[in-house]
Amino acid sequence: MAPTPFPLAPAASAPFDLAAHFMECGALDTNLSLAPGQRLVITDDLLDGSIPDPAALSMAAIVARDGQVARAALIPLGVAASKLGAGERDRYERLFALIEDTAFAPEARDSAESLIQTHFREARIRDLAAELGDSIGVARQRYRAFLDVVRLLGEGRISHGAFVDEFLDFTRQVAGKLDFGIYAMCVDRLFASERISMVIKAALLREILAYPPLIRRELVTSLLAAPTTGAELLALARAELAARLDPRQQTEVRLYTLLKRSWLARKPG
Repeated sequence: MAPTPFPLAPAASAPFDLAAHFMECGALDTNLSLAPGQRLVITDDLLDGSIPDPAALSMAAIVARDGQVARAALIPLGVAASKLGAGERDRYERLFALIEDTAFAPEARDSAESLIQTHFREARIRDLAAELGDSIGVARQRYRAFLDVVRLLGEGRISHGAFVDEFLDFTRQVAGKLDFGIYAMCVDRLFASERISMVIKAALLREILAYPPLIRRELVTSLLAAPTTGAELLALARAELAARLDPRQQTEVRLYTLLKRSWLARKPG
């Protein structure tokens, strides 16, 4: 699989129950993070051994909203099952049947069914890993191309309108393919950048407010909760929320913003 296009903090061994944290994320209908206040989980964390706990992997496969992350969690579990004899594999068959029945992401349900039907054959596991890698690899190449556009904007070599159009095209092309954790970090950095004008940030915010509810909530609440968000951008975001969301949606955003701020307060210094 292609490496991430920028350095990420490692998924270090957490001093708490990661499976329980993932369960909390699932219960709260949020994307999985490595720990309260830390970055979102990406596929690399699940494939490179950074998260070795089978319970955490199982919970990720079930409650991850990001289909790529959910599928990635299945691969090390499938590898572990493939190394067992037929008589010892029963608990993995029960686990994958549970994932097939209850996983939030349809991609995880389909992959779990496929592994059960092929009796966890190594060839099928390799095929799933290759399919995941191909999808994410193409999306990450498109992401790198978008970073070049961001650089052009910073150098004043592209207009505001052309940049927004490029952002929308990038979003359409990588939707459902790029790790959502990488996309979210991209958006966070655009909002935090001092080289991007408030006019462009306002245009991006208006586009994001039209996204599907879960994605919109994740991105907007990260903006509102971030300690680096300036007063002008905060005021703009609150005004846009009041103008474009109904009262129930606004209340939901406020509650999840408070949740993220509480998680940030729990983040190790």
